[in-house]
Order: sequence, then C-alpha cells, then structure tokens
Amino acid sequence: MNLSDYEGVVSLWQASEGVKLREADSKQGINKYLVRNPGLSFVAVKEGVISGTIMSGHDGKRGYVQHLAVAPSLRMSGIATELLSRCIGALKSEGIIKSHIHVLSNNEQAKNYWSNRGWSNRTDIEVFSFIINGGNENI
Repeated sequence: MNLSDYEGVVSLWQASEGVKLREADSKQGINKYLVRNPGLSFVAVKEGVISGTIMSGHDGKRGYVQHLAVAPSLRMSGIATELLSRCIGALKSEGIIKSHIHVLSNNEQAKNYWSNRGWSNRTDIEVFSFIINGGNENI
C-alpha cells in the first residue's frame, strides 16, 4: 500500500460494513502509519480498482492488523486470505510472532472470519482509548 492508493482505499473502507473510520484515517494519518510501518500494508487491485486492503504495524513486540476489507462482489475469492498471508509474512520478517486485531463488538461477520482462521477472541482484556485533543472518537 502506498499513499497514492489513499482515495481508492478509503472508498473501499467506506463501502465496507464493519470498518469504522476515524480521524487517524485521514490522508495525513495514513501517511504517518505507512511511513512508520513500511512494507506492512497491502492492497489488492482488480481491473485497475482497489478491491482489497489490509494494514498492519507493530510496536516492536506485537503486531496490529487493521482494516482488512474486500469489495463485497469479490468476497470468498481468496483475496482476504492472500492479503492476510502477506501481512503476517511481513510481520514475521520483522520478528513479530503475535498480532492483534480490534473488531467492533457488533461485527459478527468479522468475529467469525477471524475465529475461523485461528485467531482467538480475548475475553481477559478490554481496550481503553484516550484522545489527546478531545476530538470525536467516531471520526
């Protein structure tokens, strides 16, 4: 994934159920993420149109996967599997062997997707967030 993919990536995310965009998903925010985590995010392109995305990064210890999305008409075609494989391979090459993904609590489709691929639903932890500038967390 490159910053030049931004418009197509955001269009796909906006059309994807279960992907919630925030202020950090601005063009500037995505640029920062890609620069901080080079070679760890990917897009799939079909007929010149972005048809799938996955982003990942790490903190030196754990990997974080975000925004796996595939165009609805192309789901079940192996795109998500290939994107996830590339992402996990890239994280592994960085020495990262454990990764997390945040899934919205009402996104049953995503919960099934991840659990069917061997990812465990952690019930022993909860996520707390803090926005420094007091911005709208729903952006």
